[in-house]
Amino acid sequence: MGMTMTQKILAAHAGLESVKPGDLIEAKLDLVLGNDVTTPVAINELSKFKKQTVFDNTKIALVMDHFTPNKDIKSAEHVKQVRDFSKANNIVNFFDVGRMGIEHALLPEQGLVTAGDCVIGADSHTCTYGALGAFSTGVGSTDMAAGMVTGKAWFKVPAAIRFELVGEKAPWVSGKDLILHIIGMIGVDGARYMSMEFTGEGVKSLTMDDRFTVANMAIEAGAKNGIFPVDSQTLEYIREHSDKSFIAYEPDEDAEYEAVYEIDLGKLRPTVAFPHLPENTKPIDEVGDIEIDQVVIGSCTNGRISDMRIAADVMNGKKCAPWVRVIIIPGTQDVYRQMLREGLAEIFIDAGAIVSTPTCGPCLGGHMGILAHGEKAVSTTNRNFVGRMGAIDSEIYLASPAVAAASAIKGKIASPEELEA
Repeated sequence: MGMTMTQKILAAHAGLESVKPGDLIEAKLDLVLGNDVTTPVAINELSKFKKQTVFDNTKIALVMDHFTPNKDIKSAEHVKQVRDFSKANNIVNFFDVGRMGIEHALLPEQGLVTAGDCVIGADSHTCTYGALGAFSTGVGSTDMAAGMVTGKAWFKVPAAIRFELVGEKAPWVSGKDLILHIIGMIGVDGARYMSMEFTGEGVKSLTMDDRFTVANMAIEAGAKNGIFPVDSQTLEYIREHSDKSFIAYEPDEDAEYEAVYEIDLGKLRPTVAFPHLPENTKPIDEVGDIEIDQVVIGSCTNGRISDMRIAADVMNGKKCAPWVRVIIIPGTQDVYRQMLREGLAEIFIDAGAIVSTPTCGPCLGGHMGILAHGEKAVSTTNRNFVGRMGAIDSEIYLASPAVAAASAIKGKIASPEELEA
């Protein structure tokens, strides 16, 4: 039986010729990731290990992004604990204020992940790096602790679903619309503990940022990981950002999939996920008249420079509705600098928005944009669970940067096409 991309990567890292779905394997890790919320828990778990030194100080990345800059004493103490641990272990890739970014935007940008890698992170959206042809998945803090000291992790080899992409996406349609469409189609548990593997001629019409967005939200369909083929766009990105050696894996022709879905990108419309699950999707034409109180454009899902350019293109020369708070959060310091160079920050400020330092902030209801009772927000983040961004009766509508920006101007959920009319 042939293997999928994911299965080939896991087999190689386990030192095996082949694996099949359901096999339990121990695989070597190329990178272990933690943040300011999950790393303190992992550090505390190390007291239970006989060995407490890290396996490789260059293969651990600790990114202080969720409550950074520190929002209160507790978050400051968490970061201090991680900072002290990093100093004691000479962790090369420790990212704090001034250097940090939102972890899943930052690591590819810094060249820390590349094709064929096996990566775990104590954050569920670690699956983002599948855009580069890597196997990456979220784990708990205990598994992170074990990975830091052993350089290995146990996995059950996942089965796979293949998404055959055809056609080219229309203007104002993005990777966010594709993954929301898929989650709406298969549900939040439609790919439970499976690999979502994307292939087909349509892949070439997706930018790398589109692919990062799609892979990032694989977990929202219950997947173990999402992964894309390594093509010319991937190679260009890798060569621009990383000097690490890499291996580009391809699925075998006789690889087996639990299901195969064909998706015509040309038929997709801007898509919105209604509260309180990412599967509650509607095309923009069926949204109706929904006034909003806040817009958030950023996060590990949509905080890259292309996202900022799209939003600025929509908002340029216009004013945000006076009753709407609009918060722009670049994913990394490099994205922030590029925004300044291109005049995007000025466009946002002129429109009546604010521009934040990179942070997860409002995505998890942390800070920088908490919702009051009954408020509604359009957000480019990845989850819209009950109380996710603030009050338990607030509502989050997930959308692309284009739709979020148009909604900021109109004061209600809207398509950029409405601004062009």
